[in-house]
Amino acid sequence: MNQPKITGYMKPQCGWSRGVRAVFEKYGLAYDDLDIINNSGNFQEMVEKTGQTLQPCIQIDDAMLVDVDGDEVEAYLLQEKIVAPNDTEVGIATNSACSDEEHDAMRQEAAATSWTSFSS
Repeated sequence: MNQPKITGYMKPQCGWSRGVRAVFEKYGLAYDDLDIINNSGNFQEMVEKTGQTLQPCIQIDDAMLVDVDGDEVEAYLLQEKIVAPNDTEVGIATNSACSDEEHDAMRQEAAATSWTSFSS
């Protein structure tokens, strides 16, 4: 099977995005991982291509999968015969958001790394 051109518009820390990345790793697929949080240009490109702001959005050659989880991406890859069935466990949920605990940890990390500049 030929490797398609895959571009993922995803958040760096997100349950849905982690699930999509896990599916790509499961099948050994190379992909461009575009951070839509820390790079506003990537976010804008995603919005222009999809007409909406929800993520992950995955472009596989000319097809755009919008606001998908890992299970939906895997179903598409199998349906289009881009990959062959594979029973390898990925070790994480491929179809869920971050837990409340993960969101709390992200907020704490963001607060700890934030700084304020005071000028005289």
